[in-house]
Amino acid sequence: MSINIQIWIEISHQAAHRAGGWAYVLSEGSSRLGAAGGDRSVAAERIALSALVAAVTAAPAGANVEVRSASPAVLAAARRLNPGAEPPEEDLELWAPLSAALAARTVRFAAAANEPRSPSAFALAWAELARDKGKTAPFRAVIPKANLAKAGVPA
Repeated sequence: MSINIQIWIEISHQAAHRAGGWAYVLSEGSSRLGAAGGDRSVAAERIALSALVAAVTAAPAGANVEVRSASPAVLAAARRLNPGAEPPEEDLELWAPLSAALAARTVRFAAAANEPRSPSAFALAWAELARDKGKTAPFRAVIPKANLAKAGVPA
């Protein structure tokens, strides 16, 4: 039996400070989970890869996963995963676990609209918080269940 999971991923990056944050919301039926992280001295592409690794590995192996994002960096990273795409030369320590995680799951990517009270808007708010916390030191946190109840995930 396959498990159907939806994941919304968003990132927030400040080029001037080279600080970035990411967050995801994972929905499996009525169950929700999420996490956020941030770091300094990073490019937007690295933040997007960190988000993808964290989110996809949170889904169980063998699951059917739909990843949605309004972030151009997340969608660009997904396009680089296509068989005909140019292989990555940077951030190999992130591409390797992402490739392994994707091989163990059926994953498809879709663009999401970042509308108010949507899971994408919720994830973006957490990504911005993680970015701000990541300016001083690496940051990672699980999003509390009480907060996830307000994520706006469709029933």
